[in-house]
Amino acid sequence: MGKTSARWWVVLGLLLLSGCAHRATARVDNSDQPYRIGREDILDVAVWRDADLSRTLPVRPDGFISLPMVGEVRAEGRTPNELADEIREALKPYVQEPRVTVIVREVNSSRVFITGEVAHPGAYPLRGRVSILQAIALAGGFTDFADRDGIVVLRRSKGSGSQETGTEGSGTGGSGSEGNYISVSYSELVDEPEKYEPLILRPGDTIIVP
Repeated sequence: MGKTSARWWVVLGLLLLSGCAHRATARVDNSDQPYRIGREDILDVAVWRDADLSRTLPVRPDGFISLPMVGEVRAEGRTPNELADEIREALKPYVQEPRVTVIVREVNSSRVFITGEVAHPGAYPLRGRVSILQAIALAGGFTDFADRDGIVVLRRSKGSGSQETGTEGSGTGGSGSEGNYISVSYSELVDEPEKYEPLILRPGDTIIVP
């Protein structure tokens, strides 16, 4: 069995799980999260009082950046402060008490993906707080064959085995080899808006409408 077929069997299994439990109510995390750098973002890396080491540069497709004296550094998946700390440590053998600041000049990697029974599946830029209802509207709404109460959101996670927790919403959560999945009932969100808060999307989320 090829990698593509195996991946679709995993997705199908998640959908079956969501179909059995999508009417249950779980708690999902809608809290603001620190921005994590992604591929194609443009960064300002400033080393105090050292213009030769300061750079404005893009994050490469492999997730790395290259800096003088430091070499290759993984930027993808890190906050600006985390990246600044690593660059600072790498410069200590060469620069006395280096002070490093990383600023995201351009956000180019923040996207969500919508696939399945929507009018216009594809990748959509994520600007600010966007709920799952707003994302479905951006994709042109459901097709006639959509299972509106069987929606699954795949969410990458730095760790495994954790379940989404936080503000109450409509859905159930779980975890897999590549991150978390959250099952969503569209009917509950629309019919009982005072009870259920729509899931707020994060960069990299994939919405599957079966």
